[in-house]
Amino acid sequence: MESMTDEYRHVPVMLGEVLRELDPKPGDIVCDCTLGGAGHTVELARRVAPDGLSIGIDQDDMALAAATERFEREVPQGRHLFLKGNFGDLDELLVKAEVPGVDCFLFDLGVSSPQLDIPERGFSYNEDAPLDMRMDPGTHTQTAAEVINTYDEADLARILSVYGDEKFASRIAREIVRRRAKEPIRTTFELVDAIKAAIPAAARRHGGHPARKTFQALRIEVNHELEVLERGLEAAIRWLNPGGRVCVISYHSLEDRIVKHLFGEMSQGCTCPPDLPVCVCGHVPIIRVKTRKPLVAGEEELERNPRARSAKTRVAVKLDC
Repeated sequence: MESMTDEYRHVPVMLGEVLRELDPKPGDIVCDCTLGGAGHTVELARRVAPDGLSIGIDQDDMALAAATERFEREVPQGRHLFLKGNFGDLDELLVKAEVPGVDCFLFDLGVSSPQLDIPERGFSYNEDAPLDMRMDPGTHTQTAAEVINTYDEADLARILSVYGDEKFASRIAREIVRRRAKEPIRTTFELVDAIKAAIPAAARRHGGHPARKTFQALRIEVNHELEVLERGLEAAIRWLNPGGRVCVISYHSLEDRIVKHLFGEMSQGCTCPPDLPVCVCGHVPIIRVKTRKPLVAGEEELERNPRARSAKTRVAVKLDC
């Protein structure tokens, strides 16, 4: 059986592209906002050691322990500061780190947490457990069970459709509301039963587990994942030194859209009509987008690492403003 440390030994996705685009130099301060098993961090650290600093952020104690052990073994000459937290709280974490600014930020939004595999946390549709799905129960109070049992039918359908791309969202929402009127839906298997009852039999035979999209949508809603991403990215851009770079690897069209939109907004110059004699909008570009189209993994990497198939990487550079 895989040990907990093995869980973190995923091959880092698009490592060559990340190193090329971030281009860390000796003495730089680099920050991996999704530390995981430190696959990217270790390689970035080799390039900034011995005088640079590698900051890593993760909300999982096991990830931090595994990453620390690996870092000390593989980059003993490097300096590191690994912090427990969520990149949505990047401002507070970097204040704690007492750094003046950062040269390279990395967000690998596909880093999986072993928490997802702990049955009693309620993330899995393959294990019967209470419907929880909170990544950090200490700070998030609302559980998946509360979402399922208190949101109205229209809101449930919207979440499943937008966050899960579930084409049977309305039918699933209707079935959930019908069942919870008799008694609350409290466990993962009770929810799976409702989903299976709502999806036509022919559709259930294709496209993986019928509950996959609904569970994804609930996880995003419970943990406010998209708002957290936006907050973390805005903070990263604020903390970047002039000429510093931010690289984001996303695996989901919703995440990629947020990154693209935010980069677009922050690279926007004056939007006044051309016939105005003077700018009144005050728009000044803060970053330059390096990737007009997202970078994707090459064929060779896809053969080695199928996880990279849905990866899209966008990069921006902080302007000297």
